[in-house]
Parts: sequence; structure tokens; C-alpha cells
Amino acid sequence: MEKTDVTTATLREMKAQGERIVMLAAYDYPTARTIDEVGIDAILVGDSLSNVVLGYPNTLTVTMEEMLHHTKAVARGARRALVIGDMPFLSYQASVEDAVRNAGRFLKEGGAEAVKVEGGRSVLDKIEAILRAGIPVMGHVGLTPQWVHQFGGFRVRGKTVSIARVILEDARRLEQAGIFSLVLECIPWQLAKLITEKVEIPTIGIGAGPYCDGQVLVIHDLLGLTGPRVPKFVKRYTKLDDVVVKALGNFRREVKAGKFPTLKHSYDMPREEMRKLLGEFRRRR
Repeated sequence: MEKTDVTTATLREMKAQGERIVMLAAYDYPTARTIDEVGIDAILVGDSLSNVVLGYPNTLTVTMEEMLHHTKAVARGARRALVIGDMPFLSYQASVEDAVRNAGRFLKEGGAEAVKVEGGRSVLDKIEAILRAGIPVMGHVGLTPQWVHQFGGFRVRGKTVSIARVILEDARRLEQAGIFSLVLECIPWQLAKLITEKVEIPTIGIGAGPYCDGQVLVIHDLLGLTGPRVPKFVKRYTKLDDVVVKALGNFRREVKAGKFPTLKHSYDMPREEMRKLLGEFRRRR
């Protein structure tokens, strides 16, 4: 079944029509399939895969091969949603050649339809090269986690005029380069609102307030699967941690007590066949 619904052009049309864009970061086939059924517009296979799913301490550790592995799974599950592969740390920073080659792998091997690249003017030449290769790019400014050590930690960006000016200018330059949309992460809502009004491409906020053209969250955060501490911008729509712990505890208790499985959960052999089997067994003895 060919995917015919949400494209990069669709997101632009949604902004023009004032329709909010909904995006989730997800990493596997069953989750992507469910997201697709619900009607979410886009799925980002984020480099947050690194710490959310693979257990690394931050997003810097995840490799291209790991990102491609999970992007393939998501692409197999998504029939309607736009699938975007997140370019991991050092997959594009070192050279234009690396940037184009790795971005192309997301489309050619991973089944994605676009890539996301963190950063502004410092990586603009890489983004322009990726775009010239015919690969759609989603930009990402504000708090860019791959630069966490340079920033001195995870903190809101753009609270001062000097930094806000840089972020706004980066947004303009990225738009001029030809990106189809822009993630705004952990910036004051006033700055996010200003950027959203100044650019014609859709903005997708995460910790950037209510005035962006769309919103994205990590699905594990939304579902309450990431432990007790989450960023301020996360809203938990349920607490699956509690549900899962209860279910696993019940399973353990029933197995220990011999209550699971019962014959209800077992397969039956016809009596005649069982009689033959026992007969053979007795003869061999």
C-alpha cells in the first residue's frame, strides 16, 4: 500500500490554512502504526532514541546505523504520516560530503521522506548541500541537544536579546536556504511567536509555547514511560509506567503461584492421537 497522504508540502499548506500540525517522536513499527491510525501528521525518528530507548546518557552517542535501523521500522508502520529521520551527532558536522551521504541514507535505506538537522548558520553549508541533493530538510534551532556541552547544559535559549537575535536570524537564513519546516526547542514563547509570524514555513514547537504552527513531543514522555522526572514542557496524557508495573507484577505472582498458564491458555491433543502416543510409549518401554 503506497503512502499518499502527508508530505512536506502538506505541512506548508496546513500553516497557510491555519491548521495546527501534530508530530510525535517515535522509534518502532507498532508505535508508528498506532500513531498513523490516530491521524498524527508526522513522525520524527529522533536522536532521542539514544537515551529514551537505547539507554545512552544523552543524544550524542547514537550512531547512524542505529538511527537507520529504527527509521526502517517506523517507515514500515507509517502509511499516512510523514516520516522524518533525525541526523545524529557527527553525521553531518564534519563535511558536506558526510552530510549529503548520510541524509541520503535516511531516504534510500531508512524509508524516510525528509531529514532533520540541528543548528543554524554554523551548518548552513551542509543544509544547503543536502537540499541541492533533493532531500527535504526540517531545521532545528533554539536548544539543540547536540550542542549541549557548548551551551553548558540543557537550558532555555533566547532569554536575552543577543541570543534571541541569533536564533531569529538563524531561522530566517534556514528559511531562505529552502527548509520546509523548523523545530523551535526550549525558547521563550514570545520569541517563538515572533519567529512563527516572521517565517512562511511552519514552526514546530517543543517547549516553545502555544503560538507555533505545530507541536512535537516524545511519545514515551506523553505516555508516562520515562520515569518520574520530565521537562516542564511535557504534558503526560497517561501514566503507562504504573499500568506496566502492575501488569508485570501480576504476571510474576501468577507464574510463581502456578496460576498461569491454565488449560484455558493451552493447546489440546485429540484423545485418539493421545491414546496412540501413549500406546507407542508403553511398547517402547
